[in-house]
Amino acid sequence: MGRKWFTVLFAPLAIGLSVLVSGSIVSSQVVQFGARDPGVRGGPAGAGGFLSGLTGKQQQFFEQGKADFNELEEVDEGLGPRMNLDGCGACHAQPAVGGSSPRVNPQVAFASKSGGTDKVPPFIRVDGPIREARLIRNPDGSADGGVTSIFTISGRDGADGCQLPQADFAAHMARGNISFRIPTPVFGAGLIEQIEDSAILANQATAAATKTSLGIRGRPNVSVSGRTISGTVNRNGNDGSITRFGWKAQNVSLMIFSGEAYNVEMGITNEIFQNERDQTAACYFADNPNDHQNMEADTALTGTTAVMNFANFQRFLAAPTPAPDTPSIARGRSQFSNVGCALCHSPSMHTGNRSAIPALNNQTVNLFSDLLVHDMGVGLADGVSQGSAGPREFRTAPLWGVGQRIFFLHDGRTSDLMQAIQAHRSFQSEANAVIERFNFLQDSQKQDLLNFLRAL
Repeated sequence: MGRKWFTVLFAPLAIGLSVLVSGSIVSSQVVQFGARDPGVRGGPAGAGGFLSGLTGKQQQFFEQGKADFNELEEVDEGLGPRMNLDGCGACHAQPAVGGSSPRVNPQVAFASKSGGTDKVPPFIRVDGPIREARLIRNPDGSADGGVTSIFTISGRDGADGCQLPQADFAAHMARGNISFRIPTPVFGAGLIEQIEDSAILANQATAAATKTSLGIRGRPNVSVSGRTISGTVNRNGNDGSITRFGWKAQNVSLMIFSGEAYNVEMGITNEIFQNERDQTAACYFADNPNDHQNMEADTALTGTTAVMNFANFQRFLAAPTPAPDTPSIARGRSQFSNVGCALCHSPSMHTGNRSAIPALNNQTVNLFSDLLVHDMGVGLADGVSQGSAGPREFRTAPLWGVGQRIFFLHDGRTSDLMQAIQAHRSFQSEANAVIERFNFLQDSQKQDLLNFLRAL
């Protein structure tokens, strides 16, 4: 593509916006701009490699983790009984391993893979994002919010005698009782893990007056169990730390993040999550009582289990490389700051010096996130609470690598950056004043800002 994607475009563009509220699409105002999303940035991926400064042994950990991350699991290795897909790398594929949803959704083909008898639900399309489904409420009206697996092992090779029904997703959609999530990129996750709590809180306190004037609050997602102390920040109930991974910053570490994904997304129990999510006895087929922990297979090279390998891959995965500057990109960077986007999408933070991995210490992390959760209003509300993050709150999504991302927002509802920006503006959203500032920019200034984002 060369540099054509940086061209300023002035052809009129009418954007019909819509918002998802408890699974239902609700129309909102039509906004007309001349600026346009230049589209997914071409050229080299600039992502998927390991951090600079790793030792030879640490590079081996990375490669072993990458191999496990890309492996497609089978029923006899513990896949299922219920799952969303059969491999981490299949979900995190764009623009390279560790990224987000690819252009062709592998969930469509997976429905019938190896003899599977599952149906493809209406919210899964071959040209749409990989999705997981969360039901908002239980039949008795109480809050749910957990992942409801899309597929089963019924009919698949090695699953003889197992017959499991799929959830009635169409009925839940009709009742507005479903919300969706797409894979979050894990580039630079080890750097994010090493940003100290004090750095997150110090960044939260910067430009406090400006944030207040614009209605921006934001706070860490902190969970507390029996240790509420008046006048203090309540932290993670187990170890006192601020959680930071996931769409609602619900996970505190890459080990927990990896073990949970292994169990929830592929249905594979492991040393962290040892109980099957579906306990239908006729659907247990793995020899290992904890499914595919790889306690023996992986120890030969690295002395680690599969979950540890997943975590190590993410821990040693480098941040994406942005495109070289152009005058438009430089102007867009200034507009990004001027309108207030950088008040939440903080351009950088820094790691501490306490890691046993020197390559992770004292590093500048250009993540474009404050790692806080913000109230995004009714337009982006998903009806799900995680930790202390409520139904309208989401972690500020890191924007590094966004130039090569195909789908945006937590549910992948759009592939257009302009629509994603406008979706931040809705009733009671903390972003309303900033989006109004953006809308008052001249079209050429909006275009510069979009070009800047696609350069990340």
